[in-house]
Amino acid sequence: MTDEPYLARSDRYDRASYRRCGKSGLLLPAISLGLWQNFGGLDSFETGRAILRRAFDRGVTHFDLANNYGPPPGAAEEAFGRMLAADFKPYRDEIVVSTKAGYRMQPGPYGEWGSRKNLIASLDASLKRLGLDYVDIFYHHRPDPQTPVEETMSALADAVSQGKALYVGVSNYRSAQAREAFAALAARGVRCLIHQPRYSMLDRWIERDGLLDALAETGVGCIVFSPLAQGILTNKYLDGIPEDSRAHRGGRGGSMGREGVSEAAVATVGRLAPIAERLGIPIAHLALKWVLRDERVTSALVGAHSVAQIDDCLDALSGPSLSSADLDDVEKALNAG
Repeated sequence: MTDEPYLARSDRYDRASYRRCGKSGLLLPAISLGLWQNFGGLDSFETGRAILRRAFDRGVTHFDLANNYGPPPGAAEEAFGRMLAADFKPYRDEIVVSTKAGYRMQPGPYGEWGSRKNLIASLDASLKRLGLDYVDIFYHHRPDPQTPVEETMSALADAVSQGKALYVGVSNYRSAQAREAFAALAARGVRCLIHQPRYSMLDRWIERDGLLDALAETGVGCIVFSPLAQGILTNKYLDGIPEDSRAHRGGRGGSMGREGVSEAAVATVGRLAPIAERLGIPIAHLALKWVLRDERVTSALVGAHSVAQIDDCLDALSGPSLSSADLDDVEKALNAG
């Protein structure tokens, strides 16, 4: 990549798709970019920078991080901070930056979970790595079975009152836990903006748990991660596990093990393939259209190894939505196993 100053495309919003986040005033792109993989110390800085530029040029305004994304932990925020300073400083008001705390970031008793000490310190450290005065969304990354939810939510509420976060959210909370968290925030005069659960054709726990219903009832938005089941819902597993895949290598930092690609999952993808072929789209496009079929889902988080991959994910937004007949076919394929 050249050192020429980045100038965003003037038509970046012309064909982009946005959805309202719950009952808030915030619009998020239908597909957001997650920096969980491919933006750490083991990755090419310039490749990540090119991915960000391309995403923004195509109307992606939301970039999702966490304190421990890397590897090593903190590396993704540091890299993103450098990219913000180099390319996106003039566009800060057009970008939604989110980060999280709750998973293990550092050794000792204060490096994970949901204590006030951990969350406040983590957010301060994230802001330094990002080079920002505030983030747009600050999440508690996972429920803490030991810390009272009131303590955790009071830390999120104070992040808003102190101007360190515009909005707050939770991730990986079950419906009952989420309702309790929302009530604790409301008692502090803060509304939960968004919930970030895992959701895909191969992992539908949020339907069984009633989480989507809980979010709709409380006016909280939903942004789903792993909509492609970490690459399983693509064409690449139709003939087995490629040697160059994360699943074959066992993942980086425990992110994805080979056991994640089960025979049942591969068989399901095989049943979905004829549906995607009939529609003239890749399996990945079918999977993304499927998670976005539900109006309660605000956005789908995707990762990308290359500019071509972010382009491919965004291309899933083109063309018609899945019809009721298409959805029936998908349901039959998912349940046939």
